Amino acid sequence: MPFNATITGLGAYVPERRLTNADLERMVDTSDEWIVTRTGIRERRIADPAEGTSHLAKRAAREAIAQAGIEPEELDLIIVATSTPDLTFPPTAALVQGGLGAKRAAAFDLNAVCSGFLQAYVTAAQFIQTGAYRHVLVIGAETLSRIVDYEDRSTCILFGDGAGAAVLSRTSEDVGLIDFVLHADGTRAGLVYCPSPTSPEATLKSIGGIAKPTIRQDGRAVFKFAVNGMSESVLTLLERNGLRSEDVRLLVPHQANLRIMTAVAERVGVPVERTANCIAEYGNTSAATIPLALHKWFHTEGLQKGDLVVFTAFASGFLWGAALLRWGM
Repeated sequence: MPFNATITGLGAYVPERRLTNADLERMVDTSDEWIVTRTGIRERRIADPAEGTSHLAKRAAREAIAQAGIEPEELDLIIVATSTPDLTFPPTAALVQGGLGAKRAAAFDLNAVCSGFLQAYVTAAQFIQTGAYRHVLVIGAETLSRIVDYEDRSTCILFGDGAGAAVLSRTSEDVGLIDFVLHADGTRAGLVYCPSPTSPEATLKSIGGIAKPTIRQDGRAVFKFAVNGMSESVLTLLERNGLRSEDVRLLVPHQANLRIMTAVAERVGVPVERTANCIAEYGNTSAATIPLALHKWFHTEGLQKGDLVVFTAFASGFLWGAALLRWGM
């Protein structure tokens, strides 16, 4: 009997502190109107100095585990998608595993930047579909505020902190992951990057980068490639599975920029009314955006068993792709 991997629990957590556009007006040469017009962002959350990525991840995870109706000891695997780990090693997933008391679970981090949750979700599903595991916890969690240059008005307006989580569980029902596409183009690595304090000079030179360990990006180039990459990925899945845009109940795009999200929705034919959106309140939380947006939609608009849902993301690397699933909760 074939196994399917369906989402059985969702969780979300964002720090209490808000960094509004009015706050940023006092920090850099910008304005609320300029930010909202170009990005759709009105505020973002900033982690307390005592909060690490693992702390945010555990808060989101506990909600997801509770909704799934399981105990932490029943988890077989924990995957944390993050590009802002608490430590170089051990992985943030190990800290989460220990904090949750998930004694049986294996644990590892996955760094695919803004496509992190998408790729972690697809990876988790493989472990379940093969029959190796029964319950896998997938978390997208970031503390991006710690790698933002608050003197760079082109990037500091975009990023915030947060975490979203999902429990994937084995089922024999016809629900869960249906199909996916994942892509990469490492020749464009220099268009969005963040060095570490130990980045070799030769590596930075190869991508045309500078050594300052904060986020750098070519916004115009990213916009074009993000729209094309996400749109083409979604359209590929629809065509491959004999579906039309009208069949999609919910599109959950990476929350990078409202104009990017709107352009993707228009290209694939899904109206904005069926596109998950939490960018105004949280900004770009990288690997956390898809689970945060899904969590918000589920608790405000709702989803019915059998609804078709599409995740799509684009990230530094470049990395991009999409996943098609049939809702099972």
